[in-house]
Parts: sequence; C-alpha cells; structure tokens
Amino acid sequence: MKLHAILSVFLSVFVFGVPSALVAAEGGRRSAALTIVVPFTQGGPTDEIGRVLADALARDLKRKVVVRNVRGAGGTLGAEQVARAKPDGNTLLLSNMGHAASATLHRKLRYDPVGDFEPVGLVADVPMTIVRRRDLPAETFRQLVGARRSGGGELSYGHAGLGSASHLCGLMLMKAFELNFVSVPYQGTQEALLDLAGRQIDLMCDQTSNTLKAIEAGQVRPLAVTSGERLAVLPEVQSLGESADKGFELVVWHGLYAPKGTPMNTVERLSAALGRALADPELAARFVALAVRPAPAAEATPEALRSRLETEIVHWRPLIETAGQYAD
Repeated sequence: MKLHAILSVFLSVFVFGVPSALVAAEGGRRSAALTIVVPFTQGGPTDEIGRVLADALARDLKRKVVVRNVRGAGGTLGAEQVARAKPDGNTLLLSNMGHAASATLHRKLRYDPVGDFEPVGLVADVPMTIVRRRDLPAETFRQLVGARRSGGGELSYGHAGLGSASHLCGLMLMKAFELNFVSVPYQGTQEALLDLAGRQIDLMCDQTSNTLKAIEAGQVRPLAVTSGERLAVLPEVQSLGESADKGFELVVWHGLYAPKGTPMNTVERLSAALGRALADPELAARFVALAVRPAPAAEATPEALRSRLETEIVHWRPLIETAGQYAD
C-alpha cells in the first residue's frame, strides 16, 4: 500500500505538474510588458494618443504597457522594427495615415505596409488645424489664398518630414488650391511649432491635439480646421469649406498593428482589449481634451483597419506621384 501511495503521488506530480509548469510559463509571458512603438517624436500628437491608449490598455489587460518612440524617416524606422519583431503579441505599432502614404513615398521601403503586419484595429481620428505665424496678414484661409493669387511673396510651410501627417496635409492644400509653399522639414511637429511661434516659418498644418495649446496661448493663429464642420474646442475657427468655399475633409487616422504571423487568437484578444480601452471613460475624457475622436467599436477591428489602410494607399499614391516628392 505504501508503495502504491508513493507511486500515486509521483504520477500526480509528473502528469499534473507539467501543465502547471506550462501555465506558469504562460503566465510569465502574459506578465511581460506590452510595448507600443510610436514611430514619431516623444511629445508629438501620435505619441500623446499612444500614451493615453497605453494607460487604458494597462488597466484592461492588468499588465504593464509601455510606449517606445523610434522616430526617423517619416515613421518608417519604427514601423520596420515592428515588422521584424517577434510575432508574439508583445510588440505593437501605433501609426497614423503616414503608414499608408509610405507605400508610395518610400520607393525602397524595406517592408510591406500591408503584408508585413496584422491589423488590430483603428484607434482614433484627429482633425487638423491650419495655423500661421502671428503677424502674417491673413485672418482666414480665404484671405491667404487671395493674397497668394494676387502675387504675394513665397510662404514657408513647416512639417515633420516627408510622409508625416503635417507634410501630407500640405500636399493636399497645394493641390486643392493651386498653391506653392516652400517646404521646411523638421524632426517633429514640436520643433516646427516652436519655429512658427518664433516667426521663423509662415504656416503649418497639424493635428489639433498638437496645435491647440499653442493656439490657446496666442503663440500661433488658426486659419481653418480640416474637419467637415467646426470643432467644439475651437468654435470660432471656420472649417476649410467655410473659409475657402473649396474645402476637403482631412482627419489623421491612427491604427494599431502587430507583426505579421501573430496568432489570430492573440490579434483577436488585443482587438477586444482595444475596443474596451476606447470605451474607457478616463480615456474618453483625455481624448476630448486633446480634440481626439476615439474610433467607434465597429472600427476598432482588424477588418476595419485593413480596409482603411488599403483604401488610403490608393488615395495617396496619385497625389504623391503628381507632387514628385519622394523620400528616397
């Protein structure tokens, strides 16, 4: 009997101990920090969205979530790192519409913006604001266009580098209104805003989450917002359509991606967590303060992000090719 009891204990440890060890190992993987790579400068508009999202995901997943900034080459350096990362669900990319433009803008891109990623879901849309230096003699975008067409001097246009949202907005403005700006690239929009406030450049167009504080402080002056209607945070500022009778709607959309090969059950788990995070009241309040619109539940999905990405690649290709502005 004693031998039988000893054997029973041994078999119990052997048979049931292995799954226990596996569970412990799985728990260890779950406890590893989730890293969100933001391929732009710290303190910029996409970075702010990433940090608010990281806090909400950490509350939902009950694990550490960190933001890592890998800036450079219009967001492609950080995107490439994620494309090459281990597909275990622990490394994600948060990028904006520049991820779609990179497919055309970078002719020697070392990854496929569609094929090398698993979409997790759309995160947010952010309207843009066209802002000017304080002493530029134009109160509205209509006045600015009129002055350019009557033979005014050249205007310098600051942006965060080729392929950034601020650069793409400038391309659309020049095409839609037959304007020509002198392009002035910066490492990030914070640097461009500082020079605009210091009257070193004339104009820029950037996410309202980034321009709002400078506008409220009187450091720069708004000309128009690129949303279809006025914004609650800037009720006195006209939409582009109001200001120029020939507007277009441009919002900076942000998506969350995992490396290609990430298991579908992991992608689905992350997408579900994203949906819950976007419904978090604390996230909603912080997004409102930044003039950021969280994606509705139906868009915080892999299918919605993939569709948006593919559509936007087609949208930006002719605009970039016509401008002839490539990053390589």
